[in-house]
Amino acid sequence: MLRIAQIAPLYESVPPKLYGGTERVVAYLTDELMNQGHHVTLFASGDSTTKARLIPICDRALRLSNPLDPLAYHILQLQEVFERIDEFDILHFHTDYLHFPFSYNRDVTTITTLHGRLDIEDLVPIYKKFREIPVVSISNAQREPLPIANWIGTVQHGLPADLYHQGEGKGNYVVFLGRISPEKRVDRAIEIARQAGVDIKIGAKIDKADQSYYDKEMKHLFSQPHVDFLGEVGESEKTELLQNAIALLFPIDWREPFGMVLIEALACATPVIAFNRGSVPEIISNGKTGYIVENISEAVAALQRIREISRDECRKTFENRFSATIMAKNYLRLYEMLVHPEKKRLSAISSNE
Repeated sequence: MLRIAQIAPLYESVPPKLYGGTERVVAYLTDELMNQGHHVTLFASGDSTTKARLIPICDRALRLSNPLDPLAYHILQLQEVFERIDEFDILHFHTDYLHFPFSYNRDVTTITTLHGRLDIEDLVPIYKKFREIPVVSISNAQREPLPIANWIGTVQHGLPADLYHQGEGKGNYVVFLGRISPEKRVDRAIEIARQAGVDIKIGAKIDKADQSYYDKEMKHLFSQPHVDFLGEVGESEKTELLQNAIALLFPIDWREPFGMVLIEALACATPVIAFNRGSVPEIISNGKTGYIVENISEAVAALQRIREISRDECRKTFENRFSATIMAKNYLRLYEMLVHPEKKRLSAISSNE
């Protein structure tokens, strides 16, 4: 059994109380590794809930306490981790490149999952300088802007099999879940529903950075009679929304690294209509678990035949590809490769004999 450290961002608790992607993945992975018998320590905010040993860095998630200098707590976290490196076989970071100067040329085994967008020029010199540090993508599409990184694998996200249950889509509405931001394109979702003559329920948060965008460009759209804006929703509300929806609309306008809501919908047996960007083709099977479209007209046409998609097939796809158990097993393969590189070499020698 491995001794594993999971290092989470401190902006949200693990798991988050409301919106939050990375911290949810860390929560599910940590608990599943515990279920599989490994010794796991979680470095996270003090209001986190986990089966593992918790090393709290701050009392509350930083989004709730809103400190003037959140970076200070992440530096403190790194110091706590590296003071304890003898306790672990591997350190699994979910904090992007922040630990690279701590890890570089040090006798420690690390793995880093990159959860965010990588199509940013400023990242190139970082990954050139630290190109020996092994990193993991959450989709193959995510890595395309940064081929110079030391990619050792892709591990898609997973959810506990019993977290969501199959719904029947009895609500006669479509749903949009996520953030109100330019790249998520809730305006497209509203227009698709309008043209299809279907109500839409929107469960979404508005970050401070996007408040002006909402006020100037989005707010007036929410007054239309077919639109029901619910604000930021919790886990139980989200489950009910997805189970009763006839489809999830995912009309993104950016290179989405993964799209957690896609597998949440599949877990609820809800088909997806998504724009063909980023990781979408790696998650949604066109004509099987939903429809992948290029524009609003195609999305409207897809919505009109959404009943042709089998909800049973959507749920089955989730169970076969996107469970937390599968995610943990895929990470364990990478852990073993890094902790015991000699096994990989011996296996290669054996296969060539």
